[in-house]
Amino acid sequence: MKTTVEVPDRLYRQVKALAAVRGQTMKAFFLDALRDKLATEMDKGKSEDGWMSVFGKAKKSDIEKIQRLIDEEFSHIDPEDWK
Repeated sequence: MKTTVEVPDRLYRQVKALAAVRGQTMKAFFLDALRDKLATEMDKGKSEDGWMSVFGKAKKSDIEKIQRLIDEEFSHIDPEDWK
């Protein structure tokens, strides 16, 4: 399918130069850019359940606080309860 897109002159020149450096045609460059943008947007839409949704996003101090709470809770486990 063909379409027409208006691109500001300055941006067009930058894209054309970068495509040339990469040895790509303008068409190939635009298609790659569109695929990359689409993939990024699709990844944003995916969400993990539970703790995985925030994995890697917590501050170090928050992680340390959570670890202290976990350690405290597990220090009260009676080994007899595990038999």
